[in-house]
Amino acid sequence: MSPDPSFDLNLEGLRRALDLLDARKDSEGPRGGLPNVLPETGLGEAEALERLAPDVLGRAADLGASEAMAHMDPPTPWITWALALWNARLNQNLLHPATAPFARHAEACAVDWLTPFFGMNGGHMTPGSSVANLTALWAARDLRGVKTVVASSASHLSVRKAARILGLPYVEVGVDQGHRLDPAALPHDLSDACLVLTAGTTSVGAVDPLECCGRAAWTHIDAAWAGPLALSDQYRSVLSGVDQADSVAVSAHKMFFQPKESALVMFRETEAAHGAISFGGAYLAAPNIGVQGSYGAAATLLLATLLAWGREGVAARIERCMDNARRLQAFIAAHPDLECFPDGGTGVTVFRPAPDRTDAFRADLPQGLASSAIIGGDAWLRCVSANPNADMERIIAAIDKACRRTSA
Repeated sequence: MSPDPSFDLNLEGLRRALDLLDARKDSEGPRGGLPNVLPETGLGEAEALERLAPDVLGRAADLGASEAMAHMDPPTPWITWALALWNARLNQNLLHPATAPFARHAEACAVDWLTPFFGMNGGHMTPGSSVANLTALWAARDLRGVKTVVASSASHLSVRKAARILGLPYVEVGVDQGHRLDPAALPHDLSDACLVLTAGTTSVGAVDPLECCGRAAWTHIDAAWAGPLALSDQYRSVLSGVDQADSVAVSAHKMFFQPKESALVMFRETEAAHGAISFGGAYLAAPNIGVQGSYGAAATLLLATLLAWGREGVAARIERCMDNARRLQAFIAAHPDLECFPDGGTGVTVFRPAPDRTDAFRADLPQGLASSAIIGGDAWLRCVSANPNADMERIIAAIDKACRRTSA
């Protein structure tokens, strides 16, 4: 029986895929033409590629565009595209050491490189900070006997989800005017609680007072957004106190510029934490740690980026994003027709025109420049600086132009 060529290296097909990627802004062809049911006879790989390119490439937001600044989703470096291709070909499963010896080593290496910046001594990769938060709360419950979860009203919804999944009561406390957790609102007795502090809230990028670490049986810091600032000499102080936590979650697919899905959960006492969340099985050569069973080699993409850029290269790109945000914040604060929300200090700029003009104002901005946020029941606009290639001259000009149009 002849080998199936669909599983062979097809350089012509891959070159065509690269050509289509390179021409993504000009992708043309039928869109929305997918059949309603599974075709009886396939089109073949080449034709399927041509059919999908206008939708997959042409209809996706360009996160690296000069005016892209809306969400916490960065453009990704090309080295991660290459490693993702390798990973797709190899299809390694890190649950089984025999099939993925280097991929497991790559994850351990990336974790070992990054954990010292947070004062942690180990951890593992997860597909996102939602799973990282769940993992940390699971360890807190089973290792320290935590019976309740306490977090601010500005915390990420994944914290509430995790508490629900784990069967733990969830206590929400108030925030100050800058959307930081108000320590005065905390319960007096936290001896059986997991206190979750946020470093970079989703709406405004605020950082909770990290000096609250140690007031509960377990302190977890959800640093999904702001965590990578730990690698920057200029902005590391924003995370002062993070090393006093019991666990920290960081999304690598945010300011570490990785493709989804990539995050880390890190522990101050990793051996004990991992021991509390590990399972064995007759078919396993090594314990299964954490929420996931089978999972792929996402860490090789992160490792390649860290190896290519080094700490200084990562920090330089983060600092470029932060500098862009500071420039935008200053422009908006000085603009007579705009209101600026207090700066959370992590690259998220929240603002609005007169409250009754927010929707019209946003519609007049270039696509991808701003997203909407509801804060205290009011509509605001939100620019998240995750694109090192953002053109601030064009962005500022676009916002100013929208101000003139909607106020006319």
